[in-house]
Amino acid sequence: MSQKDSALRFMHELQSLTNRIHATRHIDEILLEISGEACAVFGAERLTIYVANDTGNEIISRVKTGLEGFKELRIPVNDRSVAGFVANHKQLVNIRDVYNTEELTKYSPTLQFLQAVDKQTGFHAREMLAAPLLSENDGTLIGVVQLINNKQQHPFENQTEDGIRLLAKTLAIALQQRQQQPFPFSPQHKYGGLVAANVITQAALQVALRESHRDKTDLETLLSEKYQVPLAALGQSLAGYFGVAYEAFKPERVKPLDLLKHIKREYAAENGWLPVDEEKEGIIILTTDPERIRASHTVAHVFPNKKAIYRVSTRTEFQKTLDLFFGEQSFDNNIDALLSTMDDEDAAEPVSPEEISAAQDNELVKLVNQIIVEAYKTGVSDIHIEPSPGNEKTRIRFRRDGSLVAYKEVPASYRNPLVTRIKIMCDLDISEKRKPQDGKIKFKKYVPGYDIELRVATIPTQGGVEDVVMRILASGEPLPLDKLALSERTITNLKSVIAKPYGLFFVCGPTGSGKTTTLHSILKHLNTPDTKIWTAEDPVEITQKGLRQVQVNNKAGLTFASIMKAFLRADPDIIMVGEMRDKETTSTGIEASLTGHLVLATLHTNSAPESIIRLLDMGMDPFNFADALLGILAQRLAKRLCKCKEAYQPEAAEIKAMLKEYSEELKQTTDWQKNPDQASETVYKDWVTSFANKEGQFTLYRAKGCDACNNTGYKGRLGLHELLVGSDKVKKQIQEHARVAELLATALEEGMRTLKQDGIEKVLQGLTDMAQIRSVCIK
Repeated sequence: MSQKDSALRFMHELQSLTNRIHATRHIDEILLEISGEACAVFGAERLTIYVANDTGNEIISRVKTGLEGFKELRIPVNDRSVAGFVANHKQLVNIRDVYNTEELTKYSPTLQFLQAVDKQTGFHAREMLAAPLLSENDGTLIGVVQLINNKQQHPFENQTEDGIRLLAKTLAIALQQRQQQPFPFSPQHKYGGLVAANVITQAALQVALRESHRDKTDLETLLSEKYQVPLAALGQSLAGYFGVAYEAFKPERVKPLDLLKHIKREYAAENGWLPVDEEKEGIIILTTDPERIRASHTVAHVFPNKKAIYRVSTRTEFQKTLDLFFGEQSFDNNIDALLSTMDDEDAAEPVSPEEISAAQDNELVKLVNQIIVEAYKTGVSDIHIEPSPGNEKTRIRFRRDGSLVAYKEVPASYRNPLVTRIKIMCDLDISEKRKPQDGKIKFKKYVPGYDIELRVATIPTQGGVEDVVMRILASGEPLPLDKLALSERTITNLKSVIAKPYGLFFVCGPTGSGKTTTLHSILKHLNTPDTKIWTAEDPVEITQKGLRQVQVNNKAGLTFASIMKAFLRADPDIIMVGEMRDKETTSTGIEASLTGHLVLATLHTNSAPESIIRLLDMGMDPFNFADALLGILAQRLAKRLCKCKEAYQPEAAEIKAMLKEYSEELKQTTDWQKNPDQASETVYKDWVTSFANKEGQFTLYRAKGCDACNNTGYKGRLGLHELLVGSDKVKKQIQEHARVAELLATALEEGMRTLKQDGIEKVLQGLTDMAQIRSVCIK
């Protein structure tokens, strides 16, 4: 192509480009579109367009082709940069090599190239052609257009200089005509962080801003709904802009009555700030514009002598918080006034049930319901409400999988009404604060759809306050025996034992080890239409159709012993006693078992052999007791590994250590005493057969952690069991008052697995780990 043809083509393409700029009404929308085309027309690798700020002392990069991921540039209008020099002197420059200091000093002694951009982007600048964008009217600086690197790798030609002058003139007219507005990609703009975080492209944000101006719609709403930008991303961008932390909407947040005494919804909505919590460091202020609120000093007037800690929120989430505090969650003024005066217990008036339960939708009721529902949904066994005297917050903790975890803290003003509300729900005396009380809540009565029962205990504590502990007793069918994680050997023996028509069977273990759950699973297995089953429980934790269940009431004379005697006159087939804790109850149980009834009971003992000695120490006749005994099941609960568990191949030393712990309790047996090495080898071979792969390798698992298990690595619990069967040899030893060690040796020789042995086998199955076994199987 001849030089003349090349020049004509250049002018034709340039004319087409300038025509597009002149024709558009939305220069912001087209700048990015034409930037690549401009590079092609001028044969340049990069194009940058700067726009002058309002004061004219800075130019801000408006478009930067090829540098989308790099932070926006703000260049002072002075001789210390190429673009700054062009803006300062309003003259075109054509530089052969921006790294050549001699060439730069010809323009100005202080002129230099900003090498930081090249260092951070990896791009190497060479040639540079830049022209000022000037107002046609008065020559005011509007911006700078800059071309970097000629693709032909030689200086930009005179023809290109003429072309960039024409482009600069066209851009100046277009930019001058457009409505002045903040540059959306600048760090000075609230949503500039979205581009830096690659949540949205520069082009999309620019179009959204123009659309917002055109349609007079809220930019945040537009970005969230139309462009699907997550609220969290919008919040993080606001946090970067304002320099404060972002706080997402918390649906579980409790309204801070003491902070909101003098703040109305209308005031909070109009002024755009809200106190949401108070910490040791100060009051947490939620706002959509921290700079404006801080400058107004309003917070300092409302909360004198208090430090304000600002948190920024999106408008959407701020509105949700307003609704949470003042909308559907609000309640009538009488209740509000009641709660707000509860800070000082001595000054507080007695609270009547009518006052607390006057409005079923009031905030206090919703708080209690929320605590119970959330505990139930997350598999919590106990809810601990722990008030403190004075103005300290009331702490609420959950027991999940055997461990207590913090749930939330509620303002001190909730302390008394919270306990009072719970007392009302379980029909306790709300005026009695000096004595412990026990009760039960049928939660379905208050929240339909949740078939939950809660056992409630209130205990007066230091400072004149009352603690409340609620145990969740989820109604429904008891677990089948096959779902109790019993080993194959144990469940076979257990079914054989409880199939006997009469006799005495115990389930033992400490509080919270699942004894009642196991007993009800056994009763479910035995519960048939032709069987009459009576139970005496304190309290009735699990209800089961077909059972005749009696609640112990010591005040009314309904003790375990008296109920047991009544059962004997009520034609029972099976009797279940919640706990045999005294000689009279145990004697009645033995008598019932010897007269043709199957008696099931729980004991608070550590192991199956120890239970026998405990019962004999109560004064039981060893001959009658031996005749009645069918078996004793001891159990513990260990944490179960979550599904996120991590598999690994254990080293020989780890298996050897497990084998040593497993064999420790076998030392009482005859086989071990005769030949310990052979006995240990026999156990190892059994392990290989039952738990190893074809190559004889074991696979164990370790806790990892994920969202499902709150990054603990454990979810749910697993039963460890020790079943002692009342064999003839065991019965003979009971009659002879044998020691625990002798009973243990006999049980082991007859095939019993101790709690720790059962636990180790479940570690080999990949259900838990040794840390859990060691924590619950202690002597």
